Parts: sequence; C-alpha cells; structure tokens
Amino acid sequence: VQLQASGGGLVQAGGSLRLSCVVSARAFSTYGMGWFRQAPGKEREFVAAIGSSGGSTNYADSVKGRFTISRDNVKNTVYLQMNSLTPEDTAVYYCAANRYGVPYIRNIHDYEYWGQGTQVTVSS
Repeated sequence: VQLQASGGGLVQAGGSLRLSCVVSARAFSTYGMGWFRQAPGKEREFVAAIGSSGGSTNYADSVKGRFTISRDNVKNTVYLQMNSLTPEDTAVYYCAANRYGVPYIRNIHDYEYWGQGTQVTVSS
C-alpha cells in the first residue's frame, strides 16, 4: 500500500489549500483514512479522519469548522480542504490509512500506512 500526498504550499493567513492523498490499494474503500500534521519541534498530531464509506468524519478541535476531510472511493483519493488558515497550521501534513475502517481513530499507532508528507506554510 502506497500513499502519495500533495497540495501543500505557501499561503497567507486566511487563505485556503486543498491537500490530496492518492492511495494505491485495491482495498482502499475499506480503509479508514486520516490526516496528521507535525510542526517543527512538536509531536505528530491528529487533524481529521474519515470512515471507509465517507459518511462519518472526526476532527481535532483546533481545526473543526475550518477543515473538511472527504474521500472519493472511485479515485482512491482522500482530501483535506483547509480554510481560514493561520500560522499555527504550519506543519508537514501526512495522510494515513488504517484497516479498521472507522472514522474515530486518532492514535497514530493505529494507522498502518503513511504517506511521505506535504509541507504547508502559512505566513502572517
């Protein structure tokens, strides 16, 4: 299983970015998917997760109402729409997959497959 994240970049505060993660796995539609981020000097933290069908989602309090996770099981892709970005959102963003298929998995150790990360930098 391989995950390829893209869509990061430099954006001004208040701006938006859309991250994508393409997953090479026949069983993609059975995987729960998540986005995590890691800022310099900090631990990797949970951002958002989505269940296998896409019907249920889960967000960290820090991004709730600003970020939206979604998936397309035909394109084997999960997205993270990020709006109203602030400098505190600056980090490397990682997509990850778990075989539980449910949207409430927040622990990084429960995710078996990881993408390479994409840098998001928000300037003030």
